[in-house]
Amino acid sequence: MVFNTGAALLDAIVLAVVSKEPEGTYGYKITQDVRQIIELSESTLYPVLRRLQKDECLEVYDMECAGRNRRYYKVTSRGWAQLQLYESEWRNYSQKINLLFERKI
Repeated sequence: MVFNTGAALLDAIVLAVVSKEPEGTYGYKITQDVRQIIELSESTLYPVLRRLQKDECLEVYDMECAGRNRRYYKVTSRGWAQLQLYESEWRNYSQKINLLFERKI
């Protein structure tokens, strides 16, 4: 992609992906789901997850899977509010850009 993906957009995408799983989801699956939308490495994803956790948008818990612990991420109430804000801002922003590209402004 020729457009730079800033921190806020990465946060929005990750929150949207994690929100699809009511009980939460784990890092590798998040990476795979995000990669269906944008190119993203695990080394880029984990700082985003840590930032969202620090901002209390995600809660983290561990669960055993095949004899190993797997770290799960789940959207908090604060995360849901932030996701709604991102969705609203994105609709407004993308609508303006689309109008510009369609030569209507």
